[in-house]
Amino acid sequence: MPIQRLTAAAALLVALLLAAPAQASPDTAIPAPSVAAPQPLLGQMPVLNPAQALAQSTLPTDIDRLLHLDQVVGAGSELRQALVSLAMQLRDIRYVRGGRDPSTGFDCSGFVRYVFAHAIGLELPANSAAQFLAGLKIRRDEMQPGDLVFFRTGRRGISHVGIYLDNGRFIHSPSRGKSVEVSSLDEAYWAKHFAGARRPEGIARNG
Repeated sequence: MPIQRLTAAAALLVALLLAAPAQASPDTAIPAPSVAAPQPLLGQMPVLNPAQALAQSTLPTDIDRLLHLDQVVGAGSELRQALVSLAMQLRDIRYVRGGRDPSTGFDCSGFVRYVFAHAIGLELPANSAAQFLAGLKIRRDEMQPGDLVFFRTGRRGISHVGIYLDNGRFIHSPSRGKSVEVSSLDEAYWAKHFAGARRPEGIARNG
C-alpha cells in the first residue's frame, strides 16, 4: 500500500477515536452516596419540661420508681391516719379486764393491740409493760398521732397505755365502769402518772 494512503487511513482512525464518546473503564470510581445530615449533639437537643419528659418516657422503671418514692414519702402519715381513724371508731366500747375484742370489750392494752393489728397489721405485745419495752423512746415534744403514751397508775411499773392523737390528747380504755374515751395529758391525774411515750417499731421505720 502506498505510504500516502496508509498515512491518510491512520489519520482517519485517529480522528474517529477522538470523536467517539468516552467510555467508563472498569476501574472508574463510583460516586459515593449522599451522606445524611449529622444528628444534633446532646447539648443541642431541645429541652423538655418534666411533664413532656414523663409523657414521652416508655420505661416502666421510671414510673415504678416515682410511684415507689411517693409511697415511701406518704407511708408514715397514712399509717398514723389509719390508726387514729380506727381508734376513734371504737369510742364507747366498754372496759373489760382482759378484753381484746369490741364485741366483748377492751382493757387498755387489748384496745391498743386491737387497733394496731386491724388498722395496719402490726402485732404488739399483749400487755402495757411489754408494749412499753417494745417501742422506741421519744420525748413528749416529739409525739405524733399513733404513738403510744404510758402511765404508772399503781405501785409497780407501767400499768396503763393509750394512743396519742394530738394537742396532748390521747384515746384509751381507762378502767372498770368506763368505756373507750379521749382524755388529755394536761388533766391532773394523767399528768401526775405520765411515764413517757414510745413509738412502735413499725411506725418508727416509716417516719
